[in-house]
Amino acid sequence: MNREMLMLVEAISREKNVERDVVFGAVEAALAQATKKLFGSAEVDIRVVVDRDSGNYETFRRWHVVPDEAGLQLPDQEILLFEAKEQIPDIEVDEYIEEAVESVPIGRIGAMAAKQVILQKIRDAEREMLLNDFMSRGDKIFVGTVKRMDKGDLIVESGRVEGRLRRGDMIPKENFRTGDRVRAMIMEVDLTLRGAPIILSRNAPEFMIELFRQEVPEIEQGLLEIKTCARDAGSRAKIAVLSHDKRVDPIGTCVGVRGTRVNGVTNELAGERVDIVLWSEDPAQFVIGALAPANVSSIVVDEEKHIMDVVVDEENLAMAIGRGGQNVRLASDLTGWKINIMDAAESEAKKSGESEAIRKLFMEKLDVDQEIADILFAEGFTSLEEVAYVPLQEMLEIESFDEDTVNELRARAKDVLLTMDIAREEGAEPAEPVSQDLRDLEGLTPEMIVSLADGGVHTLDDLADLAVDELTDITGQSADEAKTLIMKARAHWFTSDTASQA
Repeated sequence: MNREMLMLVEAISREKNVERDVVFGAVEAALAQATKKLFGSAEVDIRVVVDRDSGNYETFRRWHVVPDEAGLQLPDQEILLFEAKEQIPDIEVDEYIEEAVESVPIGRIGAMAAKQVILQKIRDAEREMLLNDFMSRGDKIFVGTVKRMDKGDLIVESGRVEGRLRRGDMIPKENFRTGDRVRAMIMEVDLTLRGAPIILSRNAPEFMIELFRQEVPEIEQGLLEIKTCARDAGSRAKIAVLSHDKRVDPIGTCVGVRGTRVNGVTNELAGERVDIVLWSEDPAQFVIGALAPANVSSIVVDEEKHIMDVVVDEENLAMAIGRGGQNVRLASDLTGWKINIMDAAESEAKKSGESEAIRKLFMEKLDVDQEIADILFAEGFTSLEEVAYVPLQEMLEIESFDEDTVNELRARAKDVLLTMDIAREEGAEPAEPVSQDLRDLEGLTPEMIVSLADGGVHTLDDLADLAVDELTDITGQSADEAKTLIMKARAHWFTSDTASQA
């Protein structure tokens, strides 16, 4: 029987053009599966080793060594470290203990089962080989025909390789039938998926970029580059292009003669309209271009918060926002900046509110009157850090201030900042004391205790009486975190009730 098995392995290996080790692996897997049935448990870990020369084989049952504190999750195939060390003193976690067991004879039934496993292994090996050959070509776009539907997904076939196009990765309102030609972006390869391991997408921004790469030879030549892309699949998209050759117009080149190039992309994407934007290193200029065709009146950049306030006139307001906010949303995705669109009146109101907040900050923290605060704001100061650490000479150039005033303002600003830093490091104390049981509640930080005190929460019962949304408003926690904290605060209620009943 062993000689017959060796001959079978050789025949299958030659016929299917598969390595002998793959076939031997299938035989070992079949024998291991048959041995598991003798133990009556599919969780038993069995290892079979077939000698490649003689065909003789040995069978072992093995246990995976796990940490003592982890416990046994799979008792039939795991062993705790302290038990394993009783057998092998120097064994470590993640190693295996093996015990030789009786090998099952192949027999007629065993041979049939082994044959099925072998054939499946062969199919898997052939499938993997075809997939490797396909991926080695370096194609980014999968071109094939619809073979069938599978739970709402399209199975697309290219040669003998299959890809999966999920419903969520199609362009909205797009329908395909069996036999239709499909082009889609190769997003990933998942070998755990049976039949169609290549995951495809038609609504990914990368698909549009690759389509332009095929339509515009200058991109492949390195003369042009598509920096970013934002899509509302099937409706509208924006791409940002950059020319590496001053003689090449990036927008005109992507559009093509009479729009032939951009129309080629649009036709492939169910009529999706494409705005081609000139990329710029200047974020403000990039955003202005991304909001086209709307004209921008002014723009204010907040680099710290990564936000831009864009002011447009009444005529351009609807165009800048777009239907359902589409234009500004795509511009934001394209540039990576949060964009606030407003008209002149809204901009003026916001500036007024911000300036009033800055003046109030200077008056309260620096203990100065409104006149001094107005002068600081008019000179461009917006924070205590600027007052404290801007070069001395710049402040001395302010006509309304003499040297003593400048030095005093800088000293006060530094004192306030130092005090704030110390409070942050040591944990600020609330103005009104809070109860010790509230302080001891697990999960509360010193900063949260201060916030609770400021919100009128000073005892454990005060916290227990809060609703989830009230607590999230005070501390800024998530709803789940707030719920957990409130339940901890209420725990003593139930303990007291139980004690009273007893």
